[in-house]
Amino acid sequence: MGRPWRVHSGGVVPATSQVDDVPDVLDLESIHDLHADFVWCSLQRLGVRPADLEDALQEVFVVVYRKLASFDGSSRLTTWLFGISMRVASAYRRKAYRRRERTVVDMEATAGASPFDGPEDALVERQSRQRLTEVLDELEPARRAIFVMFEIESIGCPEIAEQLGLPIGTVYSRLGAARVDFSKAAARLRRREEAGHGR
Repeated sequence: MGRPWRVHSGGVVPATSQVDDVPDVLDLESIHDLHADFVWCSLQRLGVRPADLEDALQEVFVVVYRKLASFDGSSRLTTWLFGISMRVASAYRRKAYRRRERTVVDMEATAGASPFDGPEDALVERQSRQRLTEVLDELEPARRAIFVMFEIESIGCPEIAEQLGLPIGTVYSRLGAARVDFSKAAARLRRREEAGHGR
């Protein structure tokens, strides 16, 4: 699978960030200009639903504005941004669980079927995506992000390590743990579905 693309207010852009770009002046506007795409993708990987992405992105940069003076450069800027994104994503996912609602935007985004598919194909595609989302939602956020980057977005471990500012060994370790967690969560989902069909 190639790199994902997304539509943002400025048009279609690649879902990547130039992680080596550090602004000459560390201010909110320059950080946003250089790393908004990285934050957007991080929030997606961490499980923020499509309907909540714009709000979550804004929330991340509100936190960046408040905490910017505390950034001392001891870690990569993208590592710091990813940590903020994890906390914001966790808060949004908790809200989503409390609401227990699926918006039209969510349904359209998870449908993903071609307009030429029949209704049965569209239903199977929607159900498959929903199952994948349910399983991913059970993963610990840092592991989930690496799992999504490697298994779904086909980003190699060295690039993941570079983007997230992690040692390569940590990436491999989290990916291995995420694969185990994913298999266990998928098995639990299958058992729940089988129990539901048996009623």
